[in-house]
Amino acid sequence: MRRVKPTPGSQLALFSTYDYHAFITDREGETIYLEADHRRHAVVEDVIRDLKYGVGVNHLPSGRFCANAVWMTLNVIAHNLGRWVGRLGLGRDATSMTTKTLRTRMLNMPGRMTTSGGRRTLHLPRAWPWEDQFNTILNRLRSIPRPAVCLRA
Repeated sequence: MRRVKPTPGSQLALFSTYDYHAFITDREGETIYLEADHRRHAVVEDVIRDLKYGVGVNHLPSGRFCANAVWMTLNVIAHNLGRWVGRLGLGRDATSMTTKTLRTRMLNMPGRMTTSGGRRTLHLPRAWPWEDQFNTILNRLRSIPRPAVCLRA
């Protein structure tokens, strides 16, 4: 049994001073290590859920193993790229954001690209609610130093 203070957003109760989390196991070992392993497993289940509903792994396109293996590989690569862009761009704020939310807010954005004088400009809506997050991601990704390229003749 683990007792923790309620976090913001947890279920409201009249007299809630602590949240209690119980788990039952037949494994041997110290409770603190077993409970940490149990919580680590929950993170893995969150990633699997994120892959199923955020990237589309639940819709494998074929009855053939090789086609599904390629589909799964590409989806996992897309998932990891999306998570890394979110993590590098938003920092700790991106840890609670699912891949589907990140994709909906940052990739499926309303806007139009214009070119004037050879310079491209992205025009976003005036009241777009995620403009600050989008600009934060762009600024942080732009500030990452690029490795020097060594060209040999």
